[in-house]
Amino acid sequence: MESHKFKKKYGQNFLRDETILDRIINESNILEDSLVIEIGPGDGALTNRLITKAKQVLAYEIDLELKETLEKRFNNKNVDFIFEDFLTRNIKDDIKKYNYKNIYVIANIPYYITTPIIEKLIDSKIDIKKIILMVQKEVGDRFSAKPGSRDYSSITVYLNYYYEIKKLFTVPRNCFYPVPNVDSAIISFEKKDSHLIEDEDKFFRFVKDSFRFKRKNLKNNLSNYDLKKVEEILNKHGMDLTVRAESISLDIFEEIYKNL
Repeated sequence: MESHKFKKKYGQNFLRDETILDRIINESNILEDSLVIEIGPGDGALTNRLITKAKQVLAYEIDLELKETLEKRFNNKNVDFIFEDFLTRNIKDDIKKYNYKNIYVIANIPYYITTPIIEKLIDSKIDIKKIILMVQKEVGDRFSAKPGSRDYSSITVYLNYYYEIKKLFTVPRNCFYPVPNVDSAIISFEKKDSHLIEDEDKFFRFVKDSFRFKRKNLKNNLSNYDLKKVEEILNKHGMDLTVRAESISLDIFEEIYKNL
């Protein structure tokens, strides 16, 4: 498939390492009677393995030049292709016709739209058992960061609100064709139990405000909030308003917000 005209605008880098492909499947632990959504199948290297584990695969591919290759390769197999931009689709409508016990999302996604894809999955309100994504290593570090580390940010808090996130392993850049400029990481997202916050948008705005200026503390970043109430919770956990947002765990953010 090296003859394919790779398109920079789609962030195309096809995974070529058989061992890594097998490892992704093993880490996914796809249960029987499952529907797997794949985003950006490329020439179908991962798809070829997914169809052996899943009851059905639904793959979204934006590059119409891959249509003939994919349809020919997977003719009469348990996979359907939608040759459109995943971000524009109504996923709930797309999966209505399938019968399944669990749903997974497994994909090697273009780096430049990693966050929009995850936000789309969250906003779609689909009961996804597990998401396994190949992302840029630095992005994976940010998603799976712990409080107190330099990679910890508002996006970390946002994603950890919904998912238990684990960085499974790193994938060197030379496992792809064409070779990208960065290494990748395989990240697992497992759905958490729902939280008891009514206005989630308002909560996430509060979290973003906390991180607004990275070098400033909560006293500065949250000056538009009731700082007395913020400090009340911080003191409970041995902190004060001079602390920076990257030291605050999701649980404490939730506790502060509920106290406001």
